[in-house]
Amino acid sequence: MTAQRTAAGAEFRAARDFLQANRDDLGAARGGFRWPRPAEFNWALEWFDVLADENPDRAALTLVEADGSAGTWTYGTMSDRSDQVASWLRGLGVRRQDRIILMLGNQVELWESILAAIKLGAVIIPASTLLATADLRDRVDRGNATFVIARDVDVPKFADVPGDFVRIVVGEPAQGWVSYADSSSAVRGFEPDGVTPSSDPLLLYFTSGTTALPKLVEHSHISYPIGHLSTMYWIGARPGDVHMNISSPGWAKHAWSNVFAPWNAGATVFLYNYDRFDASALMRVMGEHHVSTFCAPPTVWRMLIQADMTQLTHPPREALGAGEPLNPEVIAQVRRAWGVTIRDGYGQTETCAQIANSPGQPVKAGSMGRPLPGYDIALIDPATDEIGDEGEICISLADRPVGLMSGYQGDGGRTARAMHDGFYHTGDVGSRDSDGYITYVGRAVDVFKASDYRISPFELESVLLEHPAVAEAAVVPSPDALRLNVAKAYVMLAAGHAPDRDTASSIFSYCLSHLASYKRIRRIEFTSELPKTISGKIRRVELRGREDQLHGAGEATPGEFRLEDFPELR
Repeated sequence: MTAQRTAAGAEFRAARDFLQANRDDLGAARGGFRWPRPAEFNWALEWFDVLADENPDRAALTLVEADGSAGTWTYGTMSDRSDQVASWLRGLGVRRQDRIILMLGNQVELWESILAAIKLGAVIIPASTLLATADLRDRVDRGNATFVIARDVDVPKFADVPGDFVRIVVGEPAQGWVSYADSSSAVRGFEPDGVTPSSDPLLLYFTSGTTALPKLVEHSHISYPIGHLSTMYWIGARPGDVHMNISSPGWAKHAWSNVFAPWNAGATVFLYNYDRFDASALMRVMGEHHVSTFCAPPTVWRMLIQADMTQLTHPPREALGAGEPLNPEVIAQVRRAWGVTIRDGYGQTETCAQIANSPGQPVKAGSMGRPLPGYDIALIDPATDEIGDEGEICISLADRPVGLMSGYQGDGGRTARAMHDGFYHTGDVGSRDSDGYITYVGRAVDVFKASDYRISPFELESVLLEHPAVAEAAVVPSPDALRLNVAKAYVMLAAGHAPDRDTASSIFSYCLSHLASYKRIRRIEFTSELPKTISGKIRRVELRGREDQLHGAGEATPGEFRLEDFPELR
């Protein structure tokens, strides 16, 4: 263990302790919080190892497998083991700012490698195990990767990936690959070769690409490690908590809530590696391991409420939703069953948590909360550049938050377009009420006009999802000669419902009674699947393109139902 008690570490601890002390008082937290901005900082050495030195026997990581077997690694063990892995990787040639593609599942080697890479000052390129060979070629090429750490089952994906990079395999040995298992016999201990400039790159994320090729988002040695103090505050995690976040490795939310935020708090990262989602099994495991804070995407929450949620006799103290806002009915059902309110939060790969319903604050249905400590949020009208109560969600750069990306790697033009006129522009649209609560409206590129009214796909999709026949839905503009565009819903049906006129009529009727007249969904098309990114986000850009191609002249297509064909609903 190489614990480094430094001035930067002490400054980080003071900021963290302040947020912990004001976890239920957003006003005090926002008023008194100041971002630590050390010129040099290595989170693994100056925070994690120090925390491990003070609490060597506290659980840092618990992994439960599909068969129920579990493994727990303490802070002391993770600190010592990551020292060893760092020394071993250095022996393989890893140097500061070398780029490592990390393509592992929820296994202890993932967290060992993350800590080791941070200690070395290397750059981590997180990669989902779902990536295909073409994706990996792009990451090796544009990411300038010189090392790859991957599972044995993914070795074949790299057979046709060119490049002069060192290949490290976790699991069974593979020809041409260095075995990660060799690290266990390496020298123990680690000595850094110098200080780590806080502005040095640490993470390079390939975004999910809902509208174009993935962007390369670069984060520094402080923007995620220190930046996720705001995420810790949103979660409400305390020292010794058991935090469960359902997210796959390779995506930003995994780093948010399975690495930095819980370990900033001194909590236990908890994962359940189920083969297939089973709500009852999930709740059994949560109960057995005393999960105290729980974060899940809307899809999981929707599946949970289909089960008997009362079987979890000791619900988590904190319940959180992320990825997209939840509709009020889901929140209400969870509150009735568990006595806790799901608190939504908002951020991007480019940022840490910036807006959220924080602990101890009233939650407004449909709202994602208020700006978190360290963030000054403005809503800017894209047409007039005026700041008001509705517009693009923008972060003021007057006191630039630490938890904001360094920029888009290798793309100064894109970075300049995102950060101009004193603000970082998220590309998302929101509205703010008189109490300062911000409600997500949608991606700026997804919001469209119909009969001169602005339509938010998310708002319409939320209503659609309340209908029992609807499993998933995506709303896009469909060209119309009279109204310019009308709202069209692509609908995946729940089991037991037929893609016929009766079902369409029922959905139209429900929407007519739950949406304002100008927000009417006027077209429905049933589909067996929706186009999605590898991280599960709906690619509305594909559906919009399809609509432009098919309906440029306004004709209906086979299988499409139109509201005007249901005179009985008028």
